[in-house]
Amino acid sequence: MTTFTDLGLHKQVLKAVTAEGYETPTPIQLQAIPHLLDERDLLGIAQTGTGKTAAFALPTLQKLLKLGRNRKPKSPYVLVLAPTRELAGQIAESFQTYSKYMDCVTQTVFGGVKINRQIRALEKGCHVLVATPGRLLDLMNQGAVQLRDLDVLILDEADQMLDMGFIHDLRKIMAQVPDARQTLLFSATMPKLIEDMAGKYLDDPVRVSVAPESTTAERVTQGVIHVANNNKLQLLGKLLDDPAIDRALVFTRTKHGADKVVRKLIAKGYPALAIHGNKSQSQRLKALAAFKAGDCRILIATDIAARGIDIDGITHVINFEMPNVPEQYVHRIGRTARAGKDGVSISLVAEDELYYLREVEKITRIEVEVLPTPAGCDALVLPTPDPDVRVRKPKGPSRRSGKPPQRGSRRNRPEGTSKTKQRSRKRPGKNQRRRDREKATVGS
Repeated sequence: MTTFTDLGLHKQVLKAVTAEGYETPTPIQLQAIPHLLDERDLLGIAQTGTGKTAAFALPTLQKLLKLGRNRKPKSPYVLVLAPTRELAGQIAESFQTYSKYMDCVTQTVFGGVKINRQIRALEKGCHVLVATPGRLLDLMNQGAVQLRDLDVLILDEADQMLDMGFIHDLRKIMAQVPDARQTLLFSATMPKLIEDMAGKYLDDPVRVSVAPESTTAERVTQGVIHVANNNKLQLLGKLLDDPAIDRALVFTRTKHGADKVVRKLIAKGYPALAIHGNKSQSQRLKALAAFKAGDCRILIATDIAARGIDIDGITHVINFEMPNVPEQYVHRIGRTARAGKDGVSISLVAEDELYYLREVEKITRIEVEVLPTPAGCDALVLPTPDPDVRVRKPKGPSRRSGKPPQRGSRRNRPEGTSKTKQRSRKRPGKNQRRRDREKATVGS
């Protein structure tokens, strides 16, 4: 059995890994770390929860040890780009954990908080900078950070960044990084835009994958219940009565929908919290902390809000609404069955969502099992649809992962499917528009 010691990691890095109680690398770590220690560019297909953060953090920290870099004001040596605030925070925490026995300063910058504090922190210098694209560009435009000394560039959850409309921001950032760098790109799926990006920005990359693209976790038991839209809340309550549901992550498509579900559940005596792009940073962190600690067993989330959440102990993922981008289903159910445990995914599918269910079954290459009717719910559940009957795609905007948002406006638009900002008649300043966009789209 291969251990971290066998991978050739520096003793200061190994000491931090051992202190965390880790001995055996995960598949993505086992595949990626040797190549990264050889300073190869890398294209990795892996979902959150597979250990990919350590897969790129450990060899990157070892490279910093090898180079012996001293901090420079405004000039990081490692840049990690992430699509959401919470994911950026989690990545930064990992770098801090694994670098505690070496001289390495990690800073995090993202929207939703005052930029002046971040400017002052960057003035002091850092080795590793973890950032969301929008806020990084704000800081670059203000001269608060420059990338000419960059040794390593890491793009995490690249498919989600493209899906959220950050493609133009990424291009602007990439134009400022030096050619002589090591570049790592990680993505849960591999749409054409990601392939194109890898071909443009990576130099002869090694490709590693821990699972085939668009497949679902093996340890997740997936099921579907057919139900009318107006009966979903009542059915959800019945499901949550199950004592086997220790901690449930419930997905809606919109922020408005998440708030509505929370209100209805609380009114029925089910304590619940919501996390989405309209929540403040402190509200999101508070909700995540309560959910992680087990103080609240029900968390309602949108797709973007939950992206990057890595919390052990989620026993059930409930799709209150089916995603209109089928790849998001894979991301959703990947929130459970962590750390070798089993998990359950239950999808509540209304008649107008059958098309999305069929799309999910198409990309995952499995037929989701229809679950038995919960006790006392006979009147709520619809008959199982004939699988041979063709269903039409619902009207309204929908897009597959990797395509940039389309222009247009619609009330309660799903997060990540609208244009990233709405222009007002007053036209706020450039930096404020950027912050508004990040607040609207980086809803993690």
